Amino acid sequence: MPKMAAVIQRFDDAHISDVEKAVREQLTRPEIAARVNSGMRIAIGAGSRGIANIGITVRATVQALRELGAEPFVFPAMGSHGGATPEGQQAVLAGYGITEEDVGAPIRATMDTILIGEMKDGTPVHMDRYAHEADGVVLINRIKPHTSFRGPIESGVVKMIVIGMGKIQGATHMHAHGMDLFPELLPRVAAFLMERTSILFGIGVVENAYDRTAIVEALLPDALVEREVELQTKAKSLMGRLYFSDIDILLIDQMGKEISGAGFDPNITGRNHRGVTGFDDPKVQKIVVLDLTKMTNGNATGLGLADVITRKLYDAIDYPSTYGNVITSAYLDGALIPIAMPTDQQAVQLAIKTLVRVKQGQARIVRIRDTLSIDKISVSEPMLTEVKQHPDMSIIGEPAPFDFAPDGTLGPMQ
Repeated sequence: MPKMAAVIQRFDDAHISDVEKAVREQLTRPEIAARVNSGMRIAIGAGSRGIANIGITVRATVQALRELGAEPFVFPAMGSHGGATPEGQQAVLAGYGITEEDVGAPIRATMDTILIGEMKDGTPVHMDRYAHEADGVVLINRIKPHTSFRGPIESGVVKMIVIGMGKIQGATHMHAHGMDLFPELLPRVAAFLMERTSILFGIGVVENAYDRTAIVEALLPDALVEREVELQTKAKSLMGRLYFSDIDILLIDQMGKEISGAGFDPNITGRNHRGVTGFDDPKVQKIVVLDLTKMTNGNATGLGLADVITRKLYDAIDYPSTYGNVITSAYLDGALIPIAMPTDQQAVQLAIKTLVRVKQGQARIVRIRDTLSIDKISVSEPMLTEVKQHPDMSIIGEPAPFDFAPDGTLGPMQ
């Protein structure tokens, strides 16, 4: 095995220092505050992703709405995630610090939906029952590139309106169209819902490459789609990436749903099994994933994008939640099981052994903690010349052998 060296990657770190203040400023904008009347029961939708400062954002939204005279509550707007059960979805929110005690409002979870109507092609459009019964709805979501399709609208408030708030019924009907049609389908169905329901506004969040909140903006329904397109462009410009075009082995310490809908983000790995353009950089021969995060609660959706995993990851998989997620998406390859090796060391060794057109000791290996944590990485010795020549990378340690314990467990990244 080649020696590895710690490397820093630098990105734009512009961010909001006081997220609570930023949220309050948005909700006190006259055109936003005017949509809230005293006594209104307002449903605040929160999703299943590990968004930076999401607990603070939800709590600040609750407080601001209450100061405007409303009676807010929070509901899970996450499609089929959390095992597609009310208890599971509420547990997902709790894992992000979204509980009644933390945010100051009740959490109301159900998988029941109301059929709002049908699109011209007969597609049923569903909405969370509690959200439908409320006097108004506010949806909070991160705007970012999606892991499975490309378009002006990808992940964000629009997708949460249609799929997150539609629960498993709505998500299933939308995914039946195929995600390649989502860039056109999602805005159309979102407009259908906004015309027929009491969606007051959305709160779009954009993060930088360091997983810090860069933008918080309240989005009115009549301009939501247009503005989200602009924020999506900004999100893509701020997103981190690996500064290498060719990688032999990408070693990922952990994957999970709070990191990416695909467990590890194809926008970072450059790998998408569905032939979607825009996921071709970097080119990676082998992906090795060592473990699941605790917060993913066994949901290993996206595992099929890896080549090699470990037995500890395999043993940690919760099949009902994983299968529920991929079946709803209609893309079953997300639950395929790669070769599972007994230890971390054997997983890395297998990946090296099966490389093609790579000389012994010359493997280009990049190790990352996860696809949200790519500012500090480790790279193999054959890549250090390239690091030295890049203006936004620096070597911060001497090359050293992989830190495997006697039982084959790889030590944590330094």
